[in-house]
Amino acid sequence: MLQAETAIGRVPALLIGRARDYSQLLKPNLSFMVVFSSVIGYLLAPGISFQLTPVLELFIGGMLVTGGANTLNQIIERETDALMHRTQNRPLPAGRMMPLEAVIVACSSGLIGSLLITVAFNPLAGLLSLLSLGLYAFAYTPMKRIHPISVFIGALPGAMPPLIGWVAATGHMGLGGWILFLIQFFWQFPHYWAIAWVCFEDYARAGFRMLPSYEGKTRFTGLQCMFYSIVLVPLLLLPRLIGMSGNWSMYISIGCGILYFIASVLFYLKNDKRSAKMVMFGSFIYLPVVLLALYFDKF
Repeated sequence: MLQAETAIGRVPALLIGRARDYSQLLKPNLSFMVVFSSVIGYLLAPGISFQLTPVLELFIGGMLVTGGANTLNQIIERETDALMHRTQNRPLPAGRMMPLEAVIVACSSGLIGSLLITVAFNPLAGLLSLLSLGLYAFAYTPMKRIHPISVFIGALPGAMPPLIGWVAATGHMGLGGWILFLIQFFWQFPHYWAIAWVCFEDYARAGFRMLPSYEGKTRFTGLQCMFYSIVLVPLLLLPRLIGMSGNWSMYISIGCGILYFIASVLFYLKNDKRSAKMVMFGSFIYLPVVLLALYFDKF
């Protein structure tokens, strides 16, 4: 009797542990920012106002697709994840889950998410969501151990969420969608490289080559961050020029772009972990502030 009660008592702990493992696979915290930009892209489309049902459909579909991509990434990188301190306790490298189970989760999540976007909105949006998943999992992920161009490759699917949102609203890839794509595309380079600089030693253990210089943690990384962040300043004039949003969002966005550039300049000059973290944390603030400013100042 005591053994039965003990076994029953273990069930909640096992369920909680399994839920935690699935959460680590799908990475909902990371996926949220990706899907957030997709929802803003949808809401910025002309003639679209906030309605809970389509927003939830896009949010859930986007979370599923992004979760599927994150899971495929961990399946492919399970051996290298075991070499890095920050990833070695994930379900696959820690041995708490077999690869086949993770494959089932990834395929189910990705396909259901893209199907939901297709049915709720249009086939082009669903196709783009699948394309972003494929590029992230099968182009960016393996390239990380081969060449620093992986950052450029990863920036392509990383910039697609607002374009997918725009397409979900309009049914086509219009100028506004491409502008949002370019903003998120250029934003990613300082973001990626600052993280790669901070995590350089951990990445090196896994053989990841994420920094733009083969020599590692040199000032060239900061120089590249300066280039990509300064491009954002004139780029952020475009939403106002095409009538997507108003003056206030333009001022806020340009201000954020200038601060992002200043952080990159300091990173170039100091070339240390503190300045790299300034760029990294600045990138976390930059994108949601710019996207929200565009949305709340929409014409």
